[in-house]
Amino acid sequence: MTTVEIIFLAVYFSLLSVLGVYGSHRYRMAFLYYRHKFKLPTPNGTLAALPRVTIQLPIFNEMYVVERLVESVCRIDYPRELLEIQVLDDSTDETCGIARACVERHRQKGHDIVYIHRVNRQGYKAGALENGLKLATGEYVAVFDADFVPSPDFLMRTVPFFADAKVGMVQVRWGHLNREYSILTQAQSIFLDGHFIIEHTARNRAGCFFNFNGTAGIWRRGTISDAGGWQHDTLTEDLDLSYRAQLKGWQFVFLPEVISPAEVPVDMNAFKSQQHRWAKGSIQTAKKLLPTILKSDLPLLVKREAFFHLTNNMAYLLMVLLSVLMPISMVVRFQHGLYGTLFLDLPFFITATASVCVFYVAAQRERGATGWERFKYLPFLMSLGIGLAINNAKAVGEALLNQQSGFARTPKTGAEGKSVKAPVKKSYRGSKTLMPVVELLFAAYFTGALWFAIDSRIYTSVPFIVLFQAGFLYVGVSSLLQGFVGRVKVAESAPAVTSPEEQPRQAA
Repeated sequence: MTTVEIIFLAVYFSLLSVLGVYGSHRYRMAFLYYRHKFKLPTPNGTLAALPRVTIQLPIFNEMYVVERLVESVCRIDYPRELLEIQVLDDSTDETCGIARACVERHRQKGHDIVYIHRVNRQGYKAGALENGLKLATGEYVAVFDADFVPSPDFLMRTVPFFADAKVGMVQVRWGHLNREYSILTQAQSIFLDGHFIIEHTARNRAGCFFNFNGTAGIWRRGTISDAGGWQHDTLTEDLDLSYRAQLKGWQFVFLPEVISPAEVPVDMNAFKSQQHRWAKGSIQTAKKLLPTILKSDLPLLVKREAFFHLTNNMAYLLMVLLSVLMPISMVVRFQHGLYGTLFLDLPFFITATASVCVFYVAAQRERGATGWERFKYLPFLMSLGIGLAINNAKAVGEALLNQQSGFARTPKTGAEGKSVKAPVKKSYRGSKTLMPVVELLFAAYFTGALWFAIDSRIYTSVPFIVLFQAGFLYVGVSSLLQGFVGRVKVAESAPAVTSPEEQPRQAA
């Protein structure tokens, strides 16, 4: 082989090795989960009296779900004289009128609920929460995003943990209102199940840092202040605040048995936008806080887990590079008769690809899925993860290059079960970009590689090439078709606002 070919293969196998390390981390998460599975959290002590709680509901253009959100929060079982509800609305569309009217209806029913509207989106969600905190009267602050439907017992099951003065935040598990809507929502639900059931439980019970997920959690107000408050220099203000608080010594509690259902995006472009924000924000947070974490006196176990947690999305950037090099590597080795070296790729696929299977099968088993239900979505799950690589690698690149971007709202449609109850405005669908073109070019690239592998009888490479080809093809085509597949009707106008003449005055 030429020097160029040797260097090329060295780079290729280096990428495989690094991705193998990140893939093997899933095995460690599963190991920690089962090791600490029965270490159930219990309140340390008893509160002398129930404290006053403020529930913050940050929304931005959420006309299809805001009423469902407010009504579910008003059903929470907690003494009314101790519960304040803030609707923090930065909306610029019909949501303003719908939210005002909804707030007024519930205020007349005796709820302490206030509508707070900002004329600008400074700081985006973090700015809205920070602004609401200035007016809040609660000693503890719970947050719910617009697509959530918290259970009535949420506060009575989370507040008791604050009897321990060291506890700064309690997070509950996300449920999925529209898991059955499509294969895309099934996959998203499985992804989230893995994050919450396995990762959160493993990190929390092993004594490592884990994060508030921006919603379905409750904070001690003093913890927020002590950690430096809500900051908006990253796109994941929740992850940022979580790590700053735990660096200050505050303890977090995760309750997987308490579930707050939420809607997952039904639109591929909305899903990709959400993934882009999470991937970019995690790398921004890593750049901001990881040096401090690594220099601290924290145990090695905590530092190591923080590193993998905050830098995990770097794997997408490496995955794109691998996607470019994989077919070329196959051709180079074929030309030199190095068929046997194709088996050198096997350790990577065992640590990376097989780890996905082990991790998510474990998550579905713990969720209660039985038999074939634990396995049937795995091929699609792996393809979807690969197909998202370009979208998320772009996010990682932007974070590394300090390219700033606004907080892109994930559109909600009010989907529950297998349907969307109302026609959806075009503005509530995910934004189209040129990214699908790139994804389809990658799909075409792997189609050529597949033809070469079959023609050259390199059958050991075919399953992996098909996995990459299918992933890029599905994500690219679904993005072009908006992922709705004709299921969601498009509306040109908004639903009518109830009692607009009774809209309350803005509180801020």
